[in-house]
Amino acid sequence: MVPLIGTEFACYRIVALLGRGGMSIVYRAENPRLGTTVALKVLAPELAEDESFRERFVTESRLAAALNHPTIITIYDAGEADGSLYIAMRYVSADLKQVFEAEGALPPGRLIPLLGQAADALDAAHAKDLIHRDVKPANILLDGGGPERPELAYLADFGLTKHAGSISGMTVAGSFLGTIDYVAPEQIDDGTLDGRADLYSLGCVAYEGLTGSPPFRRDTQPAVLWAHMQDDPPRPSEHGVDLPRATDDVVVRALAKDPNERHDSCGEFLSSLADSLGVAA
Repeated sequence: MVPLIGTEFACYRIVALLGRGGMSIVYRAENPRLGTTVALKVLAPELAEDESFRERFVTESRLAAALNHPTIITIYDAGEADGSLYIAMRYVSADLKQVFEAEGALPPGRLIPLLGQAADALDAAHAKDLIHRDVKPANILLDGGGPERPELAYLADFGLTKHAGSISGMTVAGSFLGTIDYVAPEQIDDGTLDGRADLYSLGCVAYEGLTGSPPFRRDTQPAVLWAHMQDDPPRPSEHGVDLPRATDDVVVRALAKDPNERHDSCGEFLSSLADSLGVAA
């Protein structure tokens, strides 16, 4: 079952469509009992029919909810209704993708604190041997901003995390998991993953935040995937932006094909990036 706008699903009233992907549909929904708004993610019916996926989904969504980190979006509820699996999470109206589309490259003094909060969230997950696998601007949600309220970043979509070292970049249905502009080579290669795959993706997000474009722009999706696998990343300064050489070096290291050549953690990457730009992380 795919919920329709205006209908009730589980204990939520579906209000509006927020987004649609290959694995899920995300709605803005209301909890009538509490008068609160949530983001309700409903898994695609074809995946919900796979029994092994259903079992893993329930276990892993509980693990993600238990992360309880201030910069990870809060998961309120996860379960099944009318044969469909869902996650209800905190609703935040803006995300970094919208900001990039509207503004392009961001000043380092704004970009680095936002990415630093995402890095903190990722390192907290990695400390529990959980990896995200889909770090991208649309999954970095933004709230606040202004003279009296600092801009806060929350990492979202932890409902589909996996244990490090136990899985690949493929779903049980054989579909690729990840967004191609930000995906690590080892995910494409169907290899064993750890937190350094998320670090690579965060490096791609940082690259876009500094230059206005992801590192590999190609005419077709297969060409983008090939570039992640085989092409050296262009240095951010090649986009005509005025960046220190040290910044180029930090970003290129984060985008190394070999995970062993990347930084040891997302926090280390952001700290090095902040130092290279002369701003606070």
